[in-house]
Amino acid sequence: MVPDDEGGGLMRADLLTAGIEGLDEALAAVDAFDGVLVAGLLRPQAAQAAALAELADAVAGSPLASRIAEAADKAAAGAAGEDHLVALAAARTALLGSVHDALTARVTEAVGRPAAEEAPAPGAEGAEGAANLLSAARSWLSDLARAGWRGLDHELVAGAAPVVSAMLPDPALRRQATLLDGFAAELAASCPGAALERVPVRRWADLWSRALLLTVPGAAGAPATATATGRLLPLGVELREHATAVQAQVHAVFEPADGGTPRLVRAGVSAPKPDTVVGAGLWQLLRPHMSLLAAVSEGRAMDLDAMPVTAEGDLVWDDACARAGEPADALVTARVALPAATAAVTAPLDRHPARIAVPVLLEGYEAEQDDTGLAFRIAGHRLAVDADRVPAAGPLTADAVAASAACIALLRWDAGEFRVQPLAVERLVRKKPVAVHAGAWAGGTTDKAGARAEKAATDAVAVLRERAGKLLRT
Repeated sequence: MVPDDEGGGLMRADLLTAGIEGLDEALAAVDAFDGVLVAGLLRPQAAQAAALAELADAVAGSPLASRIAEAADKAAAGAAGEDHLVALAAARTALLGSVHDALTARVTEAVGRPAAEEAPAPGAEGAEGAANLLSAARSWLSDLARAGWRGLDHELVAGAAPVVSAMLPDPALRRQATLLDGFAAELAASCPGAALERVPVRRWADLWSRALLLTVPGAAGAPATATATGRLLPLGVELREHATAVQAQVHAVFEPADGGTPRLVRAGVSAPKPDTVVGAGLWQLLRPHMSLLAAVSEGRAMDLDAMPVTAEGDLVWDDACARAGEPADALVTARVALPAATAAVTAPLDRHPARIAVPVLLEGYEAEQDDTGLAFRIAGHRLAVDADRVPAAGPLTADAVAASAACIALLRWDAGEFRVQPLAVERLVRKKPVAVHAGAWAGGTTDKAGARAEKAATDAVAVLRERAGKLLRT
């Protein structure tokens, strides 16, 4: 990162703090519609009718205009059918997609990297006989919208169970089934809605609108895939943890063997987890499924041979298509290879501000801590650091970030501002640069703290396996 008046360099911080025309208005229209779903559309009030009109006005200049205007009028009168609700969900998604595109364009300008190339359209999924199941899912989601989040009860939420059970055996419907299952479980845990102290308005509206659009035949088409042969240079690991699942996503630069343009890619692995396995123990659940984690912790590249990759830049990881390569320092990769790497275009239904996660290299900043948290200041511009996203399953800490001189991070947009999520930092220890990585323990560690955490997790997993074995034998 360089001051905005020097030009060139790694990033222009001033562009990340400047406003974007129309952004606030688009988000306000989304917020207004999300508020409609809180009380529901069974008996709309005047405030809900005004919010629906605001949504329609926000897309008045688009090809959706007439359909959304009709849907908003029907919904305001309490007479919205399933098609009208799908149209409203599409308008909401389109607005958030426009916000995503505006933010992504600003990031592209700020980092000075090549613009992403257009992705091919997704392929159609053959789901013969699935129309009835998709219709049933759409019916349940429509009932949710009519009742609203305050009208939730166990009987209403339980209506998803038979639909999910019927969908799961069909691979073509597993994406929709998984989303519906998780959404229904979250709603069930919050029943009755009338007693909720706080409704997660944006989150539930996101889940509802996405699930509803995925019931439209052809919307969940399989992404176009190709193969990747060349060298994979890891930048860092992002760890996501849930009470019952854990996921590691490796961000990397891929250099094609044919000398083509380097690309930003991701490789993810997920695993179910018991709630007793936390911290460094999470890696034990993930390592058996991806050799790349060992390469990350060892600071090595990976040589890929015909590794499947989607048009959106996600490697469909197969250990048979990869082998460990030469040593590759992530910070060197960030300084040398990252500036020329292109990103893939985000799939249409994935265009959402929360999806923005752009790998960047930050240098020349001063860390500062105040009541609002940790931040980097560059030439007078403040860039917030999302220290809460730094996982406990590695040696990287907020203190290490605060003492750093260089940082590999994911640039995100959250709560109305750009923020950075550190993946690795470089700091001076006894006047020598030392790198600290969030994923340093991914493939195993001799670090004392990491080793202790690993042992505790090993003991917990052994006990759980023993108990599971006894249950299976009885």
